[in-house]
Amino acid sequence: MLQFWADWGDLIWSGTLQTLTMTGIALVISTFIGLPLGTLLVLTRPSGRLANRYVYGALSSVINVVRSIPFIILLFFILPFTRFIMGTTIGVQGVLLPLIVFTAPYIARLMESALLEVDRGVVEAYEAMGISTRKIIWYVLIREARSSIVLGLTIATIGLIGATAMAGLVGAGGLGDIAYQYGHLRFEPEVMYVTIFVLILLVQSIQSFGNRLAARLKKA
Repeated sequence: MLQFWADWGDLIWSGTLQTLTMTGIALVISTFIGLPLGTLLVLTRPSGRLANRYVYGALSSVINVVRSIPFIILLFFILPFTRFIMGTTIGVQGVLLPLIVFTAPYIARLMESALLEVDRGVVEAYEAMGISTRKIIWYVLIREARSSIVLGLTIATIGLIGATAMAGLVGAGGLGDIAYQYGHLRFEPEVMYVTIFVLILLVQSIQSFGNRLAARLKKA
């Protein structure tokens, strides 16, 4: 075991940091895009405060189209666009844009579901008091749905980790790249097993943290 970590420890640690970097940056940017999109879906749906079937229909269709494309296909499909925007299609920098394009619509749907769980009677009570739409969004919808929002972001984070592993097939770096390059192509099964174990550990830790945070917010 000690010899294994002496030989591969630095590589696996570096891959873990790359996976966390890709996941963290993509999650933050995707949330900044997905949360407003999810809120807009709730507001413009037929029974929403700003009901507009054209806006809702167009936005919903675009989100559905992007979400219907598997990540590995999306990764190759937008390669020219990624190269144009990011200047490269490999490494952590080269995979961030596909990760964001893949995750933002997913988060939008999760946020929409979370916001729709808010008791309609509570929203109507604030509307009756003449509270502005902006304040209702921030102080009613998001506040009341914060526990569900955290659970949704936890699911999105775990999905992102899976996507970063797939991105390893195109040299994105991270644990997926190590598992493919060394575990599969160079027949180093121990490396494959350890990277899988680290991925499982990451997912379990994130899920446990998300569950506890959501439970605490629900009681608050």
